Amino acid sequence: MAQLPDGERIREVRIDALAYGGDYNPDQWSEDVWREDIRLMLDAGVNMVSLPIFSWPQLEPEPGVYDWGWLDRILELLHEAGIRIDLATATATPPSWLLRAHPEMAPWDADGHRLEFGSRQTYCPSSPIWRENVARMTRAIAERYGDHPGLAMWHISNEYGDHVSRCWCPESARHFRRWLQERYGDLDGLNEAWGVNVWGQRYTSWDHIETPKKAPGPVNPTKLLDFERFSSDAMLELFQVEIDVLREVTPDIAVTTNFMSMFRDLDYWRFAEREDVVTDDAYPDPMDPTSHVGAALNYGLMRSLKGGRPWLLLESSASATSWRDINVPKAPGKIRVESLQAVAHGSDAVMFFQWRQAKYGQEKFHSSMLGHRGERSRSFRETRALGRELRLLEPVRGSRVRSRVALVVDWDSWWGSSASESLPSQRLQWAPQARAWHRALATLGHPVDAVRAGGAAAGTPFDGYDVVVAPNLYILEQPQADALRAFVERGGTLVVGPFSGVVDATEKVHDGGAPGPLRDLLGVEVDEQWPIADGRTESLSYGDDVLEVPSWSEWLEADGGVEIRGSYASGELAGLPAITRRTAGSGSAWYVSAMLSPEGLVTVFRDVLRTAGLPARDEVSVQAEAVTRSDDTTDYTFLLNHAADPVTFRLPVAGLDLLSGSETGDTVTLDAYGVAVVATPRAAQVPFLTLTPTARPIQAAPSKELA
Repeated sequence: MAQLPDGERIREVRIDALAYGGDYNPDQWSEDVWREDIRLMLDAGVNMVSLPIFSWPQLEPEPGVYDWGWLDRILELLHEAGIRIDLATATATPPSWLLRAHPEMAPWDADGHRLEFGSRQTYCPSSPIWRENVARMTRAIAERYGDHPGLAMWHISNEYGDHVSRCWCPESARHFRRWLQERYGDLDGLNEAWGVNVWGQRYTSWDHIETPKKAPGPVNPTKLLDFERFSSDAMLELFQVEIDVLREVTPDIAVTTNFMSMFRDLDYWRFAEREDVVTDDAYPDPMDPTSHVGAALNYGLMRSLKGGRPWLLLESSASATSWRDINVPKAPGKIRVESLQAVAHGSDAVMFFQWRQAKYGQEKFHSSMLGHRGERSRSFRETRALGRELRLLEPVRGSRVRSRVALVVDWDSWWGSSASESLPSQRLQWAPQARAWHRALATLGHPVDAVRAGGAAAGTPFDGYDVVVAPNLYILEQPQADALRAFVERGGTLVVGPFSGVVDATEKVHDGGAPGPLRDLLGVEVDEQWPIADGRTESLSYGDDVLEVPSWSEWLEADGGVEIRGSYASGELAGLPAITRRTAGSGSAWYVSAMLSPEGLVTVFRDVLRTAGLPARDEVSVQAEAVTRSDDTTDYTFLLNHAADPVTFRLPVAGLDLLSGSETGDTVTLDAYGVAVVATPRAAQVPFLTLTPTARPIQAAPSKELA
């Protein structure tokens, strides 16, 4: 059992292999199907399944009346077959009898409508009745199965916040008021924090505060921000209810809840602090040929939430999903490359939703390992082959991804830049900006970790990195600025994006304006934010290049001694600084005041990497990806081709491809959706692989998804 620096235990998942399998819903099938399922699971290499996630009504059909028999039987069959259990607490949704007995625990939407039973997650996270029953059900399952020899870990609830991450019911309002009292102490503190003298919003009683429903005009932005924080915390409290029970009953069993990649509504830094292992559900869109780039950022967050420890891919799709407007299947080979991409980025598991494709219900058209055609289905043939390959990658288990670049992921800035109507523009928000910056760095050949914004609570999160990028830090406090300054002065390269250092944690503009506490480090002042009208694009000069500036620019004034790397070349800001660099201590701090096109970001970050002493690809393509995991003696470099055209990598040293069993030369060519995993002696520096000029650039398809 590992130890954290503060003495808190990390409980390990009880499986001695890369985990492979998926969600299993035996209660949707007759028992004569179960033995056939297990036969085919073993054929496919399945060694772990998740259940019984949505089975509370089957386990407790009436209040206090339990039916454990069917679950006892399937757990015994799985254990006899050597298949480990990711055992869910079955609290993902309430049974109908509980909601009918207590309609007050149902969630409300922002318009005051009570949401009806008929889907999942029909509960208010703040409801004391819901929490009491969740604790009761969790205890019942833990006491019955906590000593089961097949138990690998606890799976708490399921995809928190997927359908109900915010609730506006009377109970949520009462909880919101308690949360505010704890945060601000008294009404004077709240009124000061919320700046209520604007528009006459002063509160004279706590009972006057409601959840932020629709109002005649724009709602107070600090209230909106606090409601985002509160809602994430309310879900975290619900999570803790189950953790407390499981820690009491089964103190040595690992607990997790499955995250949903880069999910706006919950601060995963805080959730990850409470659990033993990070798990994720990942669904890159097959319609977008560059969706793997966004997946890489999601995985960078997952491995970083526990300081680089391996995480588990707990759900993915074998082919098409069932919840997009158009559910396109995965091309042959995509299951393999996308699954192994997760392993490359630090996952010690490949799990799918689900094992057997449903015959009825909302997810009957969601693909599964075992499709409607059974073992004749393409998805089964491909996942069976994948299961056999994963056994060849067993040496990789437990190793960690090596990265020299990190991106600041900050939920306060995400919420603050997207919750309010009262912003200079709705075109600059944290998530799209972060994804654009990450894409440029990935295109240039660097896997990117995630880091917290810093400050005392985060310790020294920037240690070990050469480059840290902050695409947007709309909300910034002095301790975070101090941590960034210390990183630069120690020799790091910091790149800060537009609309950063604008306000403090209560949405008050910093004295002197942006970039607030970063002003001295960056050596610049923002006189005005200067958003660009829709349909227009300005430009800036960057050396010999002219870069496009869509949507956002800033009137920037630089101190003497600040290097002007780029200047606006058109519009009202022509001639003013656009991109700056200032040395501090042994490092440097850049400020990029404009939104840039993808090509422009590649140009700028190539320059950033060069000045930081890091390599960058000459041949640019998001088609090809190289990621290295390492243990004490060996580098395992995953080469991935995400497109249908071949790609050739140039290796710094030849090695052994674990998948083919063959020695490589100094180049490796991969056909469509090909993968190689090259083992070499651990290098002093992170191995960096370049491309030959065969990789073609591929363009992203339009997508409504951020995650």
